[in-house]
Amino acid sequence: MTRTSKQSSLEWEGVGLPEAPSAPETLKEAGLTLGFLNDLILRTLYTRGGMLGLDLARLLCLPFKVIEESLRFLKDEKCLEVAGGDLIGRVSYRFNLTELGRKRAQDAMQLCAYVGPAPVPLEDYVEQTYRQAVTGIKVTPDALRAAFAHLVLKEELFNAIGPAIVSGRSVFIYGPPGNGKTATARAIGDFMNSAGGEIYVPYAFLAENSIITVYDQSIHQIDDTPTHERLEDNEATIRRLLNTGTVDARWVRVRRPVVITGGELNLSMLDLRYNSDSNFYQAPLHVKANGGVFLIDDFGRQLVSPKELLNRWILPLEDRHDYLTLANGKKFQVPFEQLIIFSTNLDPKDLVDDAFLRRIRHKVEMPAPSRDVYERIFANMAKRLGMNPCPEAVDYLYERYYEQGRSPRASDCRDLLEIVQSICRYRREPVHLTVELIAEAAQTFIAEF
Repeated sequence: MTRTSKQSSLEWEGVGLPEAPSAPETLKEAGLTLGFLNDLILRTLYTRGGMLGLDLARLLCLPFKVIEESLRFLKDEKCLEVAGGDLIGRVSYRFNLTELGRKRAQDAMQLCAYVGPAPVPLEDYVEQTYRQAVTGIKVTPDALRAAFAHLVLKEELFNAIGPAIVSGRSVFIYGPPGNGKTATARAIGDFMNSAGGEIYVPYAFLAENSIITVYDQSIHQIDDTPTHERLEDNEATIRRLLNTGTVDARWVRVRRPVVITGGELNLSMLDLRYNSDSNFYQAPLHVKANGGVFLIDDFGRQLVSPKELLNRWILPLEDRHDYLTLANGKKFQVPFEQLIIFSTNLDPKDLVDDAFLRRIRHKVEMPAPSRDVYERIFANMAKRLGMNPCPEAVDYLYERYYEQGRSPRASDCRDLLEIVQSICRYRREPVHLTVELIAEAAQTFIAEF
């Protein structure tokens, strides 16, 4: 079982932080063997050179008392030599590799070249992930409206999105192009990221004696900390590494992740990425998205066919877990705990069968905007671009195009008004809006073949 410490004083508005993993007291509690830690220390010193005990503990993200047994063993085995420094005990000693130590480090590098924070056990990763599942997020209409304030949505559409987020299950957003599907999906992601509370993600975990890295700076966001707090943390480093009851430094506290993929998605991105030179793995995208949102935009236009993708995910969507396969063929189970959003402008019936649609709990249609919604979007965008109100411009668009067979799109407002802005800038005129300018922009934008 994972060791946890209460974080009751650290709460988001309406969302409590999940219990933080506590720093291990012993090597056994860390979920590592002596042999594994020996090799990790040898590789670290081989690549980084001699290090103080304190710096080594900091790099491995383990309390010094946990690595001390390994350092003592390696010294007794004549793999390490120790330079003095006893102001605060062994933590201030400098550890260097001997010739024998360098030879063993080279052997360890052949088996696995990973150097960095020590991994957490798979079972700890699984437990922590389920503890901070997306289903634990509290969603209220007021909080959600704030995240969607920049969008113009009908009330019934807004009311369909809230329960979908609360459920933590999959969502299918569909409708004709240009009507806000991607913007809505991204707004859901922004809400989860900013108001969904923080979670803990490991730098790496250990499964079947293999290291799988999880933390990804491009996906997992860490809140900016004020400078004075950073200085206080630096001054407290020694205390954190020596004392008990602190948070396990092998875990990073991040905002709920949002992973967005489009047409580039293929099946290999949903499998472990194996580095044959270094002999360790990188977790697939949906594992990095655990606890957050996985958005598949333009579903149906991926390099992989919808049928292949859905066959890959049909059981994970139902069972809430997935199986990953190592290079040696061994499989292990990981949580599938994220809000999956499929966004498409294709007909869902042409993409998936009834069996899959049944597993997608929420279907949200984004139709073409009604006249009143279009007018609100147009007015908001004109105001954002610093233009004067001009209802006659909308009248012109409806009379000339939308009532003649072209379906209105919410994105037309942005595209047409940005063209008007460009025309004004080109002519060195103040940015403004007239029927003549919108007609000129429409003639450029709306191609009539």
